[in-house]
This record gives sequence, structure tokens and C-alpha cells, in this order.
Amino acid sequence: MRIALAVIAALIALPLLIGGVGGLESTDGGQVAVVRDGGPLDDNKVREVIDPGSGLTWTGMWSSVHLYPAQQRFYTITADAKRATTLGVDVVTVPSSDGVNLGIEGTLYFTLNLDHETLKRFDDKYGTRTFRSQDDNSLYPWDGDEGWSAFFGQAVRPVIDNALRGQIGAMRCAELVPSCALLESSDLKAGDSNTSIAKVQDAVNASLARDLPVTLGGEFLTGLRFTLVKVTLPADVQKAVDRSLAASAAVSEAQAKVAQAKAEAEANRARQDGYDKCPACAEIEKLRSLPQGITVYAPGNPQSVVIPSR
Repeated sequence: MRIALAVIAALIALPLLIGGVGGLESTDGGQVAVVRDGGPLDDNKVREVIDPGSGLTWTGMWSSVHLYPAQQRFYTITADAKRATTLGVDVVTVPSSDGVNLGIEGTLYFTLNLDHETLKRFDDKYGTRTFRSQDDNSLYPWDGDEGWSAFFGQAVRPVIDNALRGQIGAMRCAELVPSCALLESSDLKAGDSNTSIAKVQDAVNASLARDLPVTLGGEFLTGLRFTLVKVTLPADVQKAVDRSLAASAAVSEAQAKVAQAKAEAEANRARQDGYDKCPACAEIEKLRSLPQGITVYAPGNPQSVVIPSR
């Protein structure tokens, strides 16, 4: 009987011990925690928010702790595997107003809103559902970097793409990539693209600040800043541009040779004109051009000119 009671007591005490030990949580400087009640007798509502860099905090037995990034984060859209986020290598392809599919690479900087009430709403809305990751797993936003990227890719990325389509689609290719002007009749200069890119960035940032809260259902992200890093041309268009540049370089080289030849001919004519007016000057110039060590100068003349040794 005593053994049976002991076994029952152990079976009761063990879950209580596990729940008690698991009810202590702390965060480092780069994390914020949203704690939800758990256990057989509790609801599943948000219990509290633990700020970054906290000490051990009692969160209740069998509570679930959702850890989110508390510092500034960035989301990079790029074809460079070394700089790509965990969503993989990709670019946003957007047609310009004149029909050229431009590859857009850039980075969005942002910070999760750490206001407690806002975080609670965020966890209610997104922390209780899963998102599809790059390797086709279903993850919560608080499942590490991969989970956060899965959430960002499905919930935020479409808003970024839409903002870029709206701004890039209103501009001609040559306004963003000056070399496009080689393929069309255009008076755009290379420096014009800097102003255009700055306008696109400003417009995208304004669009994200306006559209993201509406799409996500709250001011969950702050400090939004998109930087347009690179605009690329399709491979076939880039090859055409390269051929045009090579042809232009060849023409420039030929024109330079023609100009040099004309200059040399003009110089020779001017020199000869001077010799015609001053025959003695021509002889002096001949003497100066003789190599070192020659002592006799007799160009078909019986009267030789003796030149003293230097």
C-alpha cells in the first residue's frame, strides 16, 4: 500500500517539478518574450511580456514562451548567395514602363514594435499560426531565424513587391539604368539615374509606412527603411548593351587615331613651311638629329661637313 502511494505521489510530483522548473524564463539583449498561459487548468491567453535583457522571471507552470527579435533586423532581396536571407537567393523582377524586366535588389531595415500591448496583439494574430518556410516546413514566427523569415516572406514580402512594382513600373528603363539609353533614342545622362533611384527609395518607404500597418493589422514594425541597392537588366538586354558599348569604344578608338593622324600631318606641314622659309634652320635641325659620335656629315655633297666630337 505504501509503495502504491509512493508511486502515485511520484507521478504527481514529477509533472509539478517539471512544470515548476520550466516556469522560469529569461531573455538576452536581443530578445523579447511573449508568455502565454498553459497547463490543464489555464486558458491560452497572453500572460505577460518579458523585456529584453531580463533576469529569471516566473512565467507560470506549463506556460509557453514565444521569443521574438528585439533589435533592428534586415531583410535582403539579392541574387548574391552570401548576402541573401534564409529565404534564399532571389530578386524582385518588375517591368519598367517601356517593358524591360528589371531585377531589383535591396534591403529593408526594421524593428519589431516592443510596446507590450502591441506585442500581445502581434502574438495573438501571428504567433499562434504557422508559416511555410523555404524547405516547406510549417513554422511559427518565434521558431528562430528560420521561423521569423518564413513569417516575413509570407506576410511582409508581398507588400514590398507591390510597392516596388508600383514605383518601378512608372519609370523608363533608362531612368534607372543609364546604359539602356544606348538601345533607344534618349538624351538621358548617366547621372540622371541617381536621382531616379533616390525617388524610388523615398516612394517605396512612404508606401511601406502606409500599407504595412493596414496589411498586417497594426503598427507591428517600426523604423522601416528600404535601400535600393542594385537594378539589373535581363541577360539578353545586358548582352545588347555590352555589344553597343564595345562598338562605341571601337568607334571612339578609330576617331582618336584619325584625329592623331590629322594632328601629325598638320604638324609636319607647319614644320615644312618653316623650313621653306628658313633653309638654314632645316640644316641645323638635321645636325641636331644626328646620332652621338658621328664626325662627318656628307649627304651626297662633295663638300663634307666636319662635326667636332662632343
